[in-house]
Amino acid sequence: MRSYLIIGMCVIFLIQYFLKLQWLEYTVVTLSLLAFLGSTLKADKFPRWLGIIMMTAGLLIEWNKDTGIEGISEGIFLILPLLSLITLSPLLSIPLRLGGYFNSISVLLRNLLLHPKKLYAGISGTLFLLTPILNLGSVRIINEFLEELKLPSALSAKGYIVGFATAVMWSPYFASVSLVLLYLNIPYKDYIIYGIGFSLLSLVIGNVLFAIWEKRHPLTKEAGVKVPLEKQHQKQLVKLVFFVILLIGSCLVIEHITNWSMIVIVCLVSIIIPLIFGIVSKRWYELIPRLVDFRDRTVSMLNNEIMLFMSAGMLAFAMKGTAAANGVSDFLTTLAHQSVLLFAIAVMVIVLCITYIGIHQIAAVGALAMQLNAVELGISNISLALLLLLTWSISTALSPFSGLNLMVSRIAGVSGVQTGLRYNGLHLFIIAVIGIGVISVIG
Repeated sequence: MRSYLIIGMCVIFLIQYFLKLQWLEYTVVTLSLLAFLGSTLKADKFPRWLGIIMMTAGLLIEWNKDTGIEGISEGIFLILPLLSLITLSPLLSIPLRLGGYFNSISVLLRNLLLHPKKLYAGISGTLFLLTPILNLGSVRIINEFLEELKLPSALSAKGYIVGFATAVMWSPYFASVSLVLLYLNIPYKDYIIYGIGFSLLSLVIGNVLFAIWEKRHPLTKEAGVKVPLEKQHQKQLVKLVFFVILLIGSCLVIEHITNWSMIVIVCLVSIIIPLIFGIVSKRWYELIPRLVDFRDRTVSMLNNEIMLFMSAGMLAFAMKGTAAANGVSDFLTTLAHQSVLLFAIAVMVIVLCITYIGIHQIAAVGALAMQLNAVELGISNISLALLLLLTWSISTALSPFSGLNLMVSRIAGVSGVQTGLRYNGLHLFIIAVIGIGVISVIG
């Protein structure tokens, strides 16, 4: 029943986006609140209480601003695009699984087992390709291929974090990019070259640092059987690359033609692609069980995400215009007029401190995106977006409470602090320095 509620919420949101009917907005906001309440009992302990605290704080702050039900409704509705995104985007994994792409990836990674540097490149590169579409599901999939091999903790922690964190800066299928570009009113086509460029740079730096680290700390190379990478698998991997390019390209073309919100485009594409796969391949007998599994299992497992995303979004919206938010905004604006470098460092430190204690990035970065004005700061919208997304990416890797860090630390068998600081601290520091330098230059 709860799955139908969440899916219905997403569908009604998409309908309301085009029809612009007030009663539909109230309907979808009501459904989202019911979904939040339904997730309260099913969520893990920490996300549950954190979500309740952030939602309660957001509602109280907004109510005290004398905006009433209208203000609360607006705050909830503003986060609905992201809830729809995280709910519907997993549909894209269905054609990937049925197309046999994951099997080819498994063969490729197993071929690299005797070569740690190549295996690291394979893991981080595969995640760079899959994560923009599958989010945390990409980490789960790669781990399924390699779990029985008992990889060293350092290799897992470094490879998974670096490969995943790159997508946070450029993928339109990620809440980070969609949220920041939405709040700053930046078309995705204007940002993509900066996002992908910096993500590739991060990937390259990560591989160089691992090669240096591995030279000083040689990993044990266990004997194994190398399975030849057949032409069939090679073709599948090439098709996978083209599939990702086609998805991103389609979103860009649709955005250019229609000027629709990128989040809405991504949601629609996520629904349409599996249907096109079913029509072209005529494999409905395999597709339908996957869709049923999506409804009954995938959607029902979104409890933590719904709790955190909705509550953090409400809190970020409620903070806009408050004395505290205005004070931070005035401080940062004054700092930006003195030095863009100091401004960038201050933003990064503020967000990292907030997220490191467990507050979700949506609350911290979302509040800044809604509060800061690039013109008043004296910088471009693109620079502000790149700074916020760079900070989001670093905090995702560093915070021991982020979904990525929690999952990777569990896989690697080390603490969240070790995963973020010990194994990836140098990489994140270098990326931060380069990023702040680039932002200071482009202004």
